[in-house]
Amino acid sequence: MTGTIALLGCGFVADLYMRSLKVMGGITVHSVHDRDTARLTRFCDHWQLRAEPELATFVAGLPEGCVVLNLTNPAEHYALNRALLEAGHHVYCEKPLAMDLAHARELHALADARGLLLASAPCSMLGEAAQTLGHALRSGVAGTPRAIYAELDDGFIPQAPYARWQSESGAAWPHEDEFRVGCTLEHAGYYLTWLISWFGTVRKVIAASAETLPDKAGLGPTAPDLSVATLFFENGPVTRLTCSIVASHGHPIRIFGDRGVLSCDASWNNAAKVRFARRGAVRRRLVESPFPRRIRLKQPTHPKVKRTGAASMNFMLGPAEMLESLCENRPCRLSSDFALHLTEVTLAIQNAGEDAGVQVMTTRCDPMEPMPWAI
Repeated sequence: MTGTIALLGCGFVADLYMRSLKVMGGITVHSVHDRDTARLTRFCDHWQLRAEPELATFVAGLPEGCVVLNLTNPAEHYALNRALLEAGHHVYCEKPLAMDLAHARELHALADARGLLLASAPCSMLGEAAQTLGHALRSGVAGTPRAIYAELDDGFIPQAPYARWQSESGAAWPHEDEFRVGCTLEHAGYYLTWLISWFGTVRKVIAASAETLPDKAGLGPTAPDLSVATLFFENGPVTRLTCSIVASHGHPIRIFGDRGVLSCDASWNNAAKVRFARRGAVRRRLVESPFPRRIRLKQPTHPKVKRTGAASMNFMLGPAEMLESLCENRPCRLSSDFALHLTEVTLAIQNAGEDAGVQVMTTRCDPMEPMPWAI
């Protein structure tokens, strides 16, 4: 495929996009802007890209049909997304789309009014692991799904040596933003996007969230560092989702069906193994097979990034899908409806606190069309 992107912001995550771009074909970077001129120079020198130090010049100089990747800190997402849409540009925004639902609704309405694409990260639901699970669900491998457990627990991050974490071009891990924005807004999307892409609209959310470890990095009160949610879909199984930066590291998802259990252990690895353990009676006991079989798709999927951890995810699958939809003049799988619904569900979990109770979602979206190689 061919197309042009531009990068707004070149902090820690931008290197993951560029490393992913190296395995993709035909996508070019028009220009890059960051308000930190030293960081902008370092990033563009490392990746041999054109730097544009002035934001107004950057926005005005973008070509028609360009997809702008908004990789700035979350507090800036709404204002910059709005400015890009008002200038007539398609936007792919790092999570979250906006920090409150009213702003997200404004962006959704503006994109629709201007006929522009507006998408929100993460894009891992377009990856092989999520698409393989989706294929297994549609094929009835595990029978009717009755419940799902998904976990996005990242270990005791406040005690990790995060001050020494750097990206490939030397950008520091933005721990202040991470702690102030919170692990739910930062990470819940990695499984929420999978779930919404399979089942569509979340009807109700019952959640609780809390800051269990106050004064992280001397910042005083920050966002919740633990959340637990029960999701009720219009057309899908009841799902439990946890997010934390205090519980032991683990990113498994398990889908409990009538015939057995589908599972995957690593949401950030596009090539993570998908397994099915059949359930049956052994000596009057109901057990799952101790030797689950691997579920594979029968045809090639997408380019893989051969790294470890979050770096093993192809961050460019989302922008590539947007460019392909523009080129092919078809609806984009990453619709503005999907981005808005993802934002509402995530904010409902993040802001639940102790007393939110049942929260009825006001936005909706359809399940996502599978990738051609996963049908």
